[in-house]
Parts: sequence; C-alpha cells; structure tokens
Amino acid sequence: MPRNPLPRVRKLALSLPEAHEVEAWGTSTFRVKNKVFAMYAHANTHHGAGRNAVWCKAKPINQSLMIGAAPDRFFSPPYVGPGGWIGVWLDGEVDWEGLLDLFRDGYRMTAPKKLLAKLEDD
Repeated sequence: MPRNPLPRVRKLALSLPEAHEVEAWGTSTFRVKNKVFAMYAHANTHHGAGRNAVWCKAKPINQSLMIGAAPDRFFSPPYVGPGGWIGVWLDGEVDWEGLLDLFRDGYRMTAPKKLLAKLEDD
C-alpha cells in the first residue's frame, strides 16, 4: 500500500510563517490569516478522484506552463482550476522541494505583507 503523503504535505505547508491547518470540505486546507493557499485532495474523496494530490494557489500563467510541461504530474483542479490553481499528483515520484516552492508561491499570493517579510527572512 502506498505511503500516505499528507504528513509530509502538512510539514511543508505548516513550515511557512503563521500557516495553519483547517479541515474544510472533508479535507485538510492550509491557510495564512484564514485564507487558503493549499488544499490536500485525498484519493478516497471526490476531491482526489482516486489519486492523492494537493492543490496550490497559483497564477493562471504558471498553471498553463506547468501542465503543458508535465501533464503527468500537474493538472487543473476542479472548482479552483479556473482561478489558476495548480494540482500536483502525489502518487508517483514527488519533487518535495518543488512542492514547497509552489506552497511558497501560493503563500506569497495570500499572506499579508508583514508575513511576507518573515518568509523572506527565513
């Protein structure tokens, strides 16, 4: 049975300044100042649709570039995909450093300026 990626996803997301986890819509969401920057999609829910994944807030241009470059690794998630969010499959080889970079990008789009300074200091 494949290893559950949620603990590692949680560790990365919560490493960002003042990030916290809230269960919403039946899954873990990761937030700063209660605004979502990432969401876990478990394979056994309608969010994951059979595959573990994480959805990250992103700019629409990044979403199209990433999906175009690696459609086996990235996807446009339901509901939030039209807003530019990027989905990352977690059931194969996962680039954990790359995922942390995506979390940082989503965090930068969400966090207040005061917290962004803390991110840059770390």
